[in-house]
This record gives sequence, structure tokens and C-alpha cells, in this order.
Amino acid sequence: MDELDAYSRTVSAVAASVGPSVAAVRAGRGSGSAVVVDPGVLVTNAHVVGGHRSGEVAYADGSEGRVTVRGTDPLSDLAVLTTPDPTPPALELGDAGQLVVGQLVVAVGNPLGLAGSVTAGVVSGLGRALPVRSRTASRVVEDVIQTDAALNPGNSGGALADASGRVVGINTAVAGVGLGLAVPITATTRRILASLREDGRVRRGYLGLVGAPAPLPADVAARLGRPRGLRVAEVVPGSPAARAGLHAGDLVVSADREPVSDAQGLQRRLFATSIGRTMPVTVLRGEAMVDVLAVPSELTDH
Repeated sequence: MDELDAYSRTVSAVAASVGPSVAAVRAGRGSGSAVVVDPGVLVTNAHVVGGHRSGEVAYADGSEGRVTVRGTDPLSDLAVLTTPDPTPPALELGDAGQLVVGQLVVAVGNPLGLAGSVTAGVVSGLGRALPVRSRTASRVVEDVIQTDAALNPGNSGGALADASGRVVGINTAVAGVGLGLAVPITATTRRILASLREDGRVRRGYLGLVGAPAPLPADVAARLGRPRGLRVAEVVPGSPAARAGLHAGDLVVSADREPVSDAQGLQRRLFATSIGRTMPVTVLRGEAMVDVLAVPSELTDH
């Protein structure tokens, strides 16, 4: 009984601290939730606002306001909203990198139009990948949080909080019965949110290759201290990767002098600062280590 009381007290405390700062948001016919992260600034999912540039929000205390869509990023499923109207206190952003499987998390949102709904569960998986698409580009949202806290339509854009009330994720998808996913709050997502706030968009570099994780030969793995690299399956003709001389079958082990063992490892190197700048890429080709110099272009969505 004591354990149940402690659990209930924790969930109730998180609900009381987080709930007032999670809004119901409506943009056109779409609806979902949004999280206040600074005075006059909210974060939600890109798919909640779609292509709309404005909308309305309503808070648990009954207050309402108008919001402008400052920027959306379909390739992370994040969007930033701004409002001139008063907002509840901003919530603290946590670090999803500190989560462990089995840890208590609380989802706060507005499922099925039911404002201020709270569900609790545990982190049931970490390091998941969520494929996303924009009009012409595709990407993988890395390190997605999997939880068994019940999520329903309308939870999208709401807060996934830890036991201290810090927002560690933005709920984004219902993956199946008893399974929900959230975009994690990490250094990468903070960078994305900062770009959306400052510029209204996220600039990314483009190399033009498709790959999948593959094991390194035992001697190379021992030398590099890691078991995998990124096997190039396809190089887009005329792309920066093609111009640099990368080939299908190459095994990428580093980019910009940083280790690469999967597609996410390469994605992390391809933000705005990579565009137009020479990026050394080291690949294992046959039995030889080969350095190529690639110059990423800007990823466009048209």
C-alpha cells in the first residue's frame, strides 16, 4: 500500500505541475496538444499544425489565446508556436539521454478533446527509430522514447514528463495497443527547436546516400573500438556523395572526424554548419581505409 501511495503521490505531483502548462491546440481541422517552454512560446508536433500558419490554444484554467506557427520541421515532427497572449509558467526541459527502461513517465495532453488528461506508465524502450517524411525527403527521428503510458488522438504534441516534472519528450505517435512514442528532448532536438525559434525552419546538409548498419571486420572493430559502421547501399547520381567518389558497398566509419555506426550518426553531422563545407568521410573499401572529401549541399523540400 505504501508503494502505491508513493506512486500516486508522484503522478499527482507531476500532473499538478505540468498540466497547467500543456495546452489544447487547434489549427484548421487538426487538433492536439502543445507545451509551454518559454513565456509566449509553445512546442508541439509538426503534424498537429500541418500547413497552417495560425491557430488557437486553450489551457486547463480556461484561458485561451491565438498562436502563430513560427516554424515546423516535418523531419523531426516538431513545431514552434508563438503567442502575444499570456501563457502559464514554462516547463523545464529535461534530458532524455538520462532515461532508463522501467523509469516512471507521465503523459499529459488532451486526448479525444478531453483537456488536461494524465496517464502514467514506464519507459518501455529506448533508442527506437521513427521514420518521417516531408514532401520530398525522408529521415529517421533518432532515440525515440517508447512508453506504455496510454496515448490517444489529441495527445500528440503533449508532454512526456519524468517524476520531477521535467519534459523529456513530446508525445508524437500511437504505435499500437499499449505502445506510445515520443520525440526525445536531446541536444539534437534542442538544436532543432532553437533553429525553429530563430529562423522559422531547420537547415540540413544533404549527401545523397542510403545506408544501413553493418558489422566491421574483427580487426578493424578492435582498432576503432566499435563493432559497426554504415554500409552504403545506394548513392544518388549527381549528389554530393557521388561527386566525392563514394560508392555502394563502402563502409562509412567516420564523418567530419566523428564516429559513424548508423544513419543517425551521419545525420547528426548534417545540420546547417555542414552546408557548403568540406566534410572528410572515412570509409572501409575492401581492405583499405579511404578518405574522401564531400561537400554537403542544402536539403530542400521542393
